[in-house]
Amino acid sequence: MNESMNPAYKERWDERYKDPEFAYGKAPNLFFKDWLQQFKPGAILMPADGEGRNGVYAAELNWQVTAFDLSVEGKLKALELAKEKNVSIEYIVGNLEDLDFEPESFDAIALIYAHFSAGLKSILHKKLQKYLKPGGIIIMEAFSKQHLNFSTIDPKVGGPKEIDMLFSIAEIQADFKDYEPLVLEERVVVLEEGKYHIGQGAVIRFVGRKPTTHD
Repeated sequence: MNESMNPAYKERWDERYKDPEFAYGKAPNLFFKDWLQQFKPGAILMPADGEGRNGVYAAELNWQVTAFDLSVEGKLKALELAKEKNVSIEYIVGNLEDLDFEPESFDAIALIYAHFSAGLKSILHKKLQKYLKPGGIIIMEAFSKQHLNFSTIDPKVGGPKEIDMLFSIAEIQADFKDYEPLVLEERVVVLEEGKYHIGQGAVIRFVGRKPTTHD
C-alpha cells in the first residue's frame, strides 16, 4: 500500500488541518507567488494544495483553479479561505493516483511541497504532465535531499524524514527532461509559513515550460 492510500496517512493530515489555525498560514508560498504573477491567467492544477493558500492566491489573480488533496479537512479550510478572499476554486478530495482529466487541459501545474513516496514520485510527475498543455508551465518548490540535515537540527522547519521522498536536481531533470528550464536550482531558504514550516531549510526550485512540439 502506498502512502496516499494508507488510512493512517490521511488521518494524519486531517488531524493537522482540523486545527482552526492554518497549518502553513494563509499567505501563498513566496516562490509560487513571484512566478505565477509572470504568466497570463488560465487554468491551473494544484495537487496537494492542503488548506488552499496557494490555490486561493491563484484565484485572486484570476486563474481558474482546480485544487486536489487527500484531506477533507484541508478542503473545508480551503473553501473557508476562498470565501474570505471572495474567490472560488474547485477542490477535489481523493488519491492523486486516481486523478483523471482531459489531456492537455491546464495551462499551469503547481507542485508546492508536493512530496510523494519514492515509488510514486516519477510516476505522478509523468501522469500530471499529460494534463498540461504544450507550452504550459510547471512551478515547483519542495524540500531537497540536503534538507534532512536542516530538519534534524531544527524539526520546526518540517519536511519528510525519508530521504527518498525528498528531491534532487537530477531527479527533476529526469522527470521533466524535455522541458525548457526557466529556473532549476537548489538553495537554502528561511521559511516562515504557518507553524510547520519555520526555519532554515534546503529546497529545490523549478519552473519549466512544456515543449510545444512532440519530437
